[in-house]
Amino acid sequence: MNFGIAWRLCLPAFFLLLSCQSGSNLSEPAYNRNELKHRTFNFFWELAHPENYQIPDRYPTLTFSSIAATGFGLSAYLAGIENGYISRQEGAGRVLATLEYLWNLPQGEAQSGVSGYKGFYYHFLNLDDATRYKQVELSSIDTGLLMAGVLSVMSYFDEENVTEKKIKSLADSLYQRVDWAWMLNDKNRLSMGWHPEKGFIESDWKGYNEAMILLIMAMGSPTHPIPASCWQTWCSTYDIDSFYGEYFVQFDPLFGHQYSHIWIDFRGIRDSLMQSMESDYFENSKKATLSNRAYCIDNPGKYAGYSENVWGLTACDGPANLTKDINGITRHFFEYRARGASAVQIVDDGTIAPTAAGGSFAFTPELSENALKHMWERYNKDLVGKYGFKDAFNLTFTNDKYPAGWFDVDYLGIDQGPILLQIQNHETELLWKIMKKNPYIIAGLKKAGFKGGWLDKLKS
Repeated sequence: MNFGIAWRLCLPAFFLLLSCQSGSNLSEPAYNRNELKHRTFNFFWELAHPENYQIPDRYPTLTFSSIAATGFGLSAYLAGIENGYISRQEGAGRVLATLEYLWNLPQGEAQSGVSGYKGFYYHFLNLDDATRYKQVELSSIDTGLLMAGVLSVMSYFDEENVTEKKIKSLADSLYQRVDWAWMLNDKNRLSMGWHPEKGFIESDWKGYNEAMILLIMAMGSPTHPIPASCWQTWCSTYDIDSFYGEYFVQFDPLFGHQYSHIWIDFRGIRDSLMQSMESDYFENSKKATLSNRAYCIDNPGKYAGYSENVWGLTACDGPANLTKDINGITRHFFEYRARGASAVQIVDDGTIAPTAAGGSFAFTPELSENALKHMWERYNKDLVGKYGFKDAFNLTFTNDKYPAGWFDVDYLGIDQGPILLQIQNHETELLWKIMKKNPYIIAGLKKAGFKGGWLDKLKS
């Protein structure tokens, strides 16, 4: 019997075993930040596939692994080491195994049986053999988030031993293999992806959003860089406006203000646009968080539960794709989608995701902590479990099955990562310090025209 068949047969028993393992006291509702961090770390440490080490997109629902979640996982292992959840040797062993598997996964133009092409990876991979899931796209942003994790382990593991030397070499090779320039279109913008069946996706990266780190890594590549002019092209598409008393570069879901900041410390460094605004991207994300929170407190849609400690609109799961009347009001609900509030648009169906407050922890530590504590303690039975916060909840969506409102059953990898890593950045600046040592991140920032702060203090 081959491994793929054996793994499918053993999968239910494997995850049942995980759910029965002893660990954190799940009956204790009192909020503890380290408990949240530890449980969230365990999502990545315990749920990585035992042979290919990819991180599932979600759990306990199992459909495919997510390369972006694997990127978050690589960085999460570093937080685990620094917090003493695992040893450096254990973390290095897991990281090396993950990188080796990623490097050896098949790449090519075929429509199936491969995991990527030109150094990019498909958005989702099959659980068993980590090859392309159905007909998903070769994803530029998800490869970017994977490579952010890859670069973080490249700069963290710097000891003179065989394992850490291999990590550094493999991480460097994985990053340099990505042909960023191939993904660039004739508008000087990166495509969102490619399908072997029909070519490049028409949609491309413009406006302010989570792809900021993607452009920086693409410009910083020594092998397949995109032109430095791409940064000005990117900035030229920004929407700059005021929303709930804050003036900033707009993007409605909070994750777009968080992801790049997990790996790059934007405090005090400015490109030409931020220089003209007398601000920086860290302050921009802080303002976005404050306006998102203010919108939720104002609650123009009159959704149940919103308050000073129940806020945060971002991309997350939701209760259903349907329209229904609740207390005389017609409500439109969604399953997974990007929710948010800005001067550009508002997408709000009453769904709150803890990752919104958690992923902004570095920007608004006191407000985020208050929100996480309140949600942990107030909704503990339904919202908190073995791996920390479940993805989302909606108190407005009620029916016979959900008399007290809808609570997700799943944890999502791309929402778990920001909670752990942004709390860690607030506490010790872990990822920020690591990435300040990475030559490719530094090169990308400089090509984008960033100056000032820590960037000017680096040794040339």
